[in-house]
Amino acid sequence: MIMYSRELTVKWGESDPFGLVYFPLMLTWFNDTEHELLRAIGYPTNKMIAENRTAFVMGDIRFRFIGPAAYGDHVRTIIQLAKISTSSLHWDCKAVLAQTGKPITEGRAVRVHAQIQDDGEIKSMPIPDNLRKALSEGGSLIGADVGAGAIS
Repeated sequence: MIMYSRELTVKWGESDPFGLVYFPLMLTWFNDTEHELLRAIGYPTNKMIAENRTAFVMGDIRFRFIGPAAYGDHVRTIIQLAKISTSSLHWDCKAVLAQTGKPITEGRAVRVHAQIQDDGEIKSMPIPDNLRKALSEGGSLIGADVGAGAIS
């Protein structure tokens, strides 16, 4: 199944003086990685919303902190599709120090394909076949290095 990787640099304020990354920011790293993957395969979230009022919304998240990442460290985030069901994606996620491969965090995120209804509520919807195919046959992709040019 598809895997996507990108590199980022830990910004000032994303971790404490001991290198403990603030939990909500770890989630942001993976959320941004998933959005970049969708854009890379031709399904950017803004386009999905504009064309058919659909998007992937968070269903469940489970992450654990493993090791430190301090201001200025280069981090590689990796998401790999572990399972695709009728209306959900199950991502295995991990972040490692880019220079050493030492783990920072790992976990799983489940995203639900949903449509925004006229009343503002959201309703789970089957993942369209063309998007399912792109996710199932995508292989490994590497995204841009955030803030430092291309990844080699």
